[in-house]
Amino acid sequence: MSSSDRHSPLVRLWRYARPQRPQIIRAAVWSFLNKAFDLAPPLLIGVAINVVVEQEDSLLADWFGVTNPRAQLVILAVITFVVWALESLFEYLAAVEWRNVAQNIQHELRIDAYAHVQQLEMAFFENRPSGDLLAVLNDDVNQLERFLDHGANDIIQMFTTVLLIGTFFFIAAPQVAWVAFLPIPIIMWASIRYQRRLEPRYALVRDQAGLLNSQLANNVGGMATIKSFTAEEREVERIEVESDLYRAANRSAIKLSSAFSPLIRIAILVGFMATLVWGGFQTLEGAMDSAVYVTLVFLTQRLLWPLTRLGETMDLYQRAMASTNRILDILDTQPQISDGPKAHPLELVQGGINFNQVTFSYEPGFPVLHDLSLQLEAGKTTAFVGATGSGKTTVVKLLLRFYDVDTGAILFDDHDLRELELGDLRRSIGLVSQDVFLFHGTVFDNIAYGNPGASRDEVRGAAEIAEAHDFVVELPMGYDTIVGERGQKLSGGQRQRISIARAVLSDPPVLVLDEATSAVDNETEAAIQRSLERISIDRTTVVIAHRLSTIRHADRIYVLDRGKLSQAGTHEELLAVPGIYKALWDVQTGEAVPWHQG
Repeated sequence: MSSSDRHSPLVRLWRYARPQRPQIIRAAVWSFLNKAFDLAPPLLIGVAINVVVEQEDSLLADWFGVTNPRAQLVILAVITFVVWALESLFEYLAAVEWRNVAQNIQHELRIDAYAHVQQLEMAFFENRPSGDLLAVLNDDVNQLERFLDHGANDIIQMFTTVLLIGTFFFIAAPQVAWVAFLPIPIIMWASIRYQRRLEPRYALVRDQAGLLNSQLANNVGGMATIKSFTAEEREVERIEVESDLYRAANRSAIKLSSAFSPLIRIAILVGFMATLVWGGFQTLEGAMDSAVYVTLVFLTQRLLWPLTRLGETMDLYQRAMASTNRILDILDTQPQISDGPKAHPLELVQGGINFNQVTFSYEPGFPVLHDLSLQLEAGKTTAFVGATGSGKTTVVKLLLRFYDVDTGAILFDDHDLRELELGDLRRSIGLVSQDVFLFHGTVFDNIAYGNPGASRDEVRGAAEIAEAHDFVVELPMGYDTIVGERGQKLSGGQRQRISIARAVLSDPPVLVLDEATSAVDNETEAAIQRSLERISIDRTTVVIAHRLSTIRHADRIYVLDRGKLSQAGTHEELLAVPGIYKALWDVQTGEAVPWHQG
């Protein structure tokens, strides 16, 4: 995209809205015709005056061949009725069409933006607050919808008014036209100048709106923490600061946009008075017909007075264009992780995984994994242990290709992950994370998430394997119980077992357990451990563990230390030699005291 397009949100929007262009053109035509018929009454008033003054010699007499003034007035009444009826019809058509345009573009933008966001890599979400994304997908889209609802119609009708009245003026009274149109160049110059000055201010307003929304979303999500630390007043102050910044940004924009309307009103007043006086002089001198003079006065008011709303329309336009840029900037963001060319469907997956000299860093110059080489055998259970920050969870993220390695390669059944279709890869891997995410919906919906077509018997079978069935049937509505946002109506252990049931139902060739039992009690851990042992049989299983008791039966254990492979072997082999694993085991079994006694 060129830099000129990047600074032309209206051009960017027009290019995006290609499917809606016929509808936009129809709406613009209805707006034009609505305004054209709306401008007819002043002309009809002029014709009526002409009938009363000239009678048999009036314009209507020439047009229709009817000399009787009373009959002329009847004809004029019929014409007036038709004009008003058509004006009302086109007003209705324009309103309906523009609202449909607004709704369609709003819908398409929101869906396209959300669908595109889902294709972006995890780094995008980790570097951008979720509240800001929500502001773009909701507030900014709605801001554009409000402009398309009203502002677009106002702009088209404004240009229609200038075009049609200008044409009439220069035909009927060219000696007065220049006076009436004298304010127009001034108003247009001021509009362009104000638009340029408003644009960065409203861009700042939308940015601040995103930051405020992000802080609010963050606080609502962390309400339990806020309450537990009695930090309510502190958080109110923090929201107040963000809201103040948003208010200040708005105040700056409002101050400028509000000054626009009074200046325009003064220019309009000058134009109207000049037309009134100069046209009156021309009429008194006999250079212009009185009916034409009355029509010109009425039309001047119809020409200039709508321009008083130009400030409001420009304000709406600038807010919408700032939002448009934010939305389209997201759509223009290219994914850094894309599909590979090779298909690898589930029925072909064996589950063998090799890390070949893998180096990876989240930030350049700060590697998290260093030249890591290891093998995960198909159908076997492999465990990773190590201190916090050793790189265990990073291994999982790279395996799911949430990130790409800096150097080296990860092979999945002898295929480089970067060569595989992302859908095939991720369908092959079931993830049970420490941080379980449940959607607002029923227990059934959450278990069936990985297999939407599953029957109730299949969901129940998965729940039984995960040892979740017993507690589910005791819930108020059983499998139809609403779990609440993020599963907040359930305990941590219950959420974890539903997560395991979800993974069981999807039946992936590779199962990844990222500290799946770290946040549960001993009884729940035992239940989860029993279910994991059942589902890991003849399945490639990757276990990230903090509690070493959960991995003592793993076929292979890798010990990571600061992103490097420190030890490898079975539980018994690692206990037989001094090292990190034995030290961790001694601490967890109470054979060593991890603190200094004075």
